[in-house]
Amino acid sequence: MQIAGIIGASGFMGSHVAKRFLSDGFRVRGSTTNLADETKHAHLSSLQNSENLQLRELDCRDLDATLEFVQGLDIVIHCGTPFQLDFEDPETELLEPTIRGTTNVLRAVNEEESVSSVVIVASVGAYNTAFPMPIPGSPEDRVFTEQDEPYYSATDHPYGQAKYHADQAVRRFVAEDSRSGLDIVSVYPVAAMGASLSDREDSTSSGLQFLFKNRIAPNPFIEMLYEVDAEFAVVDVRDVAEGIFQAAVRPGLHGRRYYLSSESWSVSDISRMLNGEAPVRSPRVVYSNAAAQRDLGLTFRPASQAFDAYRRSAADTA
Repeated sequence: MQIAGIIGASGFMGSHVAKRFLSDGFRVRGSTTNLADETKHAHLSSLQNSENLQLRELDCRDLDATLEFVQGLDIVIHCGTPFQLDFEDPETELLEPTIRGTTNVLRAVNEEESVSSVVIVASVGAYNTAFPMPIPGSPEDRVFTEQDEPYYSATDHPYGQAKYHADQAVRRFVAEDSRSGLDIVSVYPVAAMGASLSDREDSTSSGLQFLFKNRIAPNPFIEMLYEVDAEFAVVDVRDVAEGIFQAAVRPGLHGRRYYLSSESWSVSDISRMLNGEAPVRSPRVVYSNAAAQRDLGLTFRPASQAFDAYRRSAADTA
């Protein structure tokens, strides 16, 4: 039985990834930032085959702890970087844990000979720090692919900046430093939507869906999205988990990069669908999912299925 290490297993996305690996018969070593706080990870115990799940506390800024975490693993999934829109200190809350944490994971897996496959869960923000807004100066009908040069601006949200710098570190590592026998694949989800597997109240992904559903603008960033009726690229979190799983278990993908993206909708239509109403406009694909379909065998759900899943889960917990 192979062992998959999932850094960030208790988060919105990481929980779905843990579920996918457990369902396929893997043993899973998951990480959480606070093992003593059971509200952050208690939901994992209800997953199928949860007897094959072991949780450890981990902060990837600690290299020694990261080295210890990856010992004996066959596969490592790094989805443990912070995703938050509100912050007080971008350096300590976003930039350092994302960039330093990612470089520590790369160093650790390079030293641990048992690890044969690594998936770095980046973000569309690594390609476009202005996301969800379009890259300035790009044509309205442009479809972006993994071959495009990433766009970076120091005036964009620190979350996108952090993801950009971490991704650049991964690219350099793959080109210059990774050892033989280690496959490193990067995936770039757009905004992951759908049902949470937990009742946690600190999930940014669930929080965004709540805000869009109820047309709440708690900060200038969200208010701007409503004002311009921004086009928002979304993907079902279940498809993200499947993409990560396939990127990890399929051989010969070293150095590949994959957008995980379904449809792009206006925020107003996202709000309508989250309220069970029909959208007014039609969607389009802004970030191409062709490579993920071809190499990872993915079929992406329409965004409406993610919003329906969120609505059902919200009703169940109401």
